[in-house]
Amino acid sequence: MSWLFEPAATPSLAVHGESSRFPLHRIYCIGRNYAAHAREMGASVDREHPLFFCKPADAVVTDDADVPYPSATHDLHHEVELVVAIGRDAEGPVEVEQATSLIYGYTVGLDLTRRDLQGLAKAKSHPWDVAKAFDASAPIGALRPGLPPADAAVWLRVNDSLRQQAALRDMVWSIAEMLAELSRLFRLRAGDLVFTGTPEGVAALHRGDRFVAGLDGEELLSGRIV
Repeated sequence: MSWLFEPAATPSLAVHGESSRFPLHRIYCIGRNYAAHAREMGASVDREHPLFFCKPADAVVTDDADVPYPSATHDLHHEVELVVAIGRDAEGPVEVEQATSLIYGYTVGLDLTRRDLQGLAKAKSHPWDVAKAFDASAPIGALRPGLPPADAAVWLRVNDSLRQQAALRDMVWSIAEMLAELSRLFRLRAGDLVFTGTPEGVAALHRGDRFVAGLDGEELLSGRIV
């Protein structure tokens, strides 16, 4: 087979303690998965219909690289999230009891959002793609193999100031529940990432801001907006 042009490199994540990298397939995200964040955005939580959306795999910013401030916005917001990585293909829909067996590892990431564009889209009942799925909209740390600690808290500091922090147990949909729901809508594949929702405290980022994020006392992600 010959190509009309050279294919793009496969996006990937570093794996803590490993020389091999984790190749990416898709990025799924869930919205309104912390009740306090839903309230601060003027929204309600719907346990019957989880709110899923996607980012392109090549939106990741890895290895603590600088994050470029995106075009077409004057209101870039941070949303820190636990991220789980799928390590094997699902054979169709999975049950809640089996869902976490798909997980290879975990880390934290930022679901960067062009909030002004999201507000315009909401006002017109349009999709959020331009607000969520732009280039470099998913800074993410190296993966830790295994399951995330159930009693941990995710946190974000910007310029040494704590902006967001919440226990994973406060999620409206558990990790297993959201994976089971996703598997009914998409075929989950090895290489998929799932951003599991952000707690309250989302706010603006500016050029020159430095951020650090992690779980409990472990730093898993750092970077700078440029």
